[in-house]
Formats: sequence, C-alpha cells, structure tokens
Amino acid sequence: MKKYLYPLILLAFLALLPLAVKSNYFLHLTILFLLWVVIGSAWNLLAGFTAIAVGLPFGWICFRMRGAYFALATLALNEVLRHGATIAEKFTGGMVGILIKPSFASKDPYYYIALAMAVASLASLQLVVRSKPGYYFVSIREDQDAAESLGINTHLYKMLSLAYAAFWTGIAGALYMNYMGFIDPHVVFNLHDISIMAILVGIVGGVGTVYGPAVGAFVMVAVQEMFRSGFFGLFKWLGAVSGSDSLVRVAAVLTQAHVLGFGILVVVVILFLPNGIVGDWPKIRKAVFRLDAGN
Repeated sequence: MKKYLYPLILLAFLALLPLAVKSNYFLHLTILFLLWVVIGSAWNLLAGFTAIAVGLPFGWICFRMRGAYFALATLALNEVLRHGATIAEKFTGGMVGILIKPSFASKDPYYYIALAMAVASLASLQLVVRSKPGYYFVSIREDQDAAESLGINTHLYKMLSLAYAAFWTGIAGALYMNYMGFIDPHVVFNLHDISIMAILVGIVGGVGTVYGPAVGAFVMVAVQEMFRSGFFGLFKWLGAVSGSDSLVRVAAVLTQAHVLGFGILVVVVILFLPNGIVGDWPKIRKAVFRLDAGN
C-alpha cells in the first residue's frame, strides 16, 4: 500500500489544482502535459499510429520489418497519410483544416477530462505490463527470435500492442481537437511536434517504465514552452529594458529553436541517463547524495 501513497498524493494535488490556480496559461500547459502523458504511455508500449482503423492494417505490413526498415516504413506512412489527408479536402478540409466550436468555454472541464485520461492510460499500462501478454511484450523486445522459438506469436502480440497504443493516441487526439477547436493535416502528421515529441517523452522519462511518460511529458512540455516563449519572456524583457536589438533578435530565434533544444536534451539523456530519468533514478539519487556528502 505504501507504494501507492505518493501517486495518490500527486493525484489529489492535481485534482485540486484548478481550484487554487486560476491562470488560463498555466492550465493550458497542464492540459498539454496530461495529453502528452496519455500519448507517451501509449508509445511506451509501442510507437503508435493515429487511429486503430488505420494502425492495424498498416501495422500488419510494417511489423514484418525490423530495425531501420521498420522506422523508415513508419515515417513513410506518416508522409503518405499527411498527403492523403491534404488531398481529401471533402473529408479533412485539406490544408484549410477543420474548425469546430469547443464543447466547453472554460478550461476546467478539459483539465479534468485530460487528468482522467492520463490516470486511466497509466493504470491500464501498469495492468498490461504485469499481465501475461506484458511478459510476452518484454520477451519480444529483448529477443524476438528467442521469443518465436518459445512458441510466442510475435506478430500477433505486436499487433495487440499497436491496438493499445493506437487507441490511447486516438483518444488524446480527439480531446486535443475539441480543446483547440481546429485541426489540419499539418497538426496531425507533424513530424517534429508530434511524432518525434511522442518518442522523446518516452526516451527522456524512461522507456519500459510505468511513470516514465509522466516525467518525460513534464520535461518536454517545459522545454518546448521555454523555447517558444523565449525562456518565458526573459530575453524579450531584457531587450526591451536594455534597448538592445541583438537581444530582441535572440528572442525571436529562440522561439523557433525548440527542436534544437530537444536534440540537446536527448544527447544529454543518452550520454548520462540511457534508461531515462525514471529508469536511472537510483543513479540520480546516488549522485545527489554523494554531492550532498561532499558539501
């Protein structure tokens, strides 16, 4: 019961957060964080596509490939779907996109829906990885050939993991569309803001860990917003105070440099925390204790 104490305290804190914080900007960031928790937990089991109806038939083909070929096939699929969505103007609106009226005027309902989805996705992930199929998933990840030699239908279980990932990714996308009130092919199939972001949430937080996606989502949303806002308006403010055009230009460049920030973060994580923040948490804790002892 003790291991559930901290998650329950965190859940209670998040449930009461909108009552204490009235900033729409802060709630917006928190909603994005919760949506990335859902997507990250889905990718944590498998790099998912955008909907089960699309994911299953293409997954049936792509899962017959391995390594770099699988990665290239999924990237190619992303581009095929983006161009297809752009051409199908009657169904998707093409490059104009689809504009809808959000269901709620306040951000609070979206916050609680996103929170419920994040909790449900993490809970379901924990149930899956502790079930019999979960052990099969691990065996496939470690050595697919060995798993097949033991009689495990690797293709079937990879399809099941794809269905799980596709379901939660689709649910998160549906809420995102209703929340933002607009969607177009560029938003759905954006390579660095969606596809790579989903992967980085898992890598930074810790692939193969239950709470890694939550930690990774928090870090990635914070880094993305830090660059988007020019380090939360710091450089813009310094430029205005000092009258320096150089600082103003730096602020403009930083708002477009979040991909560079992602790259730097990934390099640091791979070099020093190859298992992610959650996966290497004992290493981090040990390093902090040694630092404290030295002081």
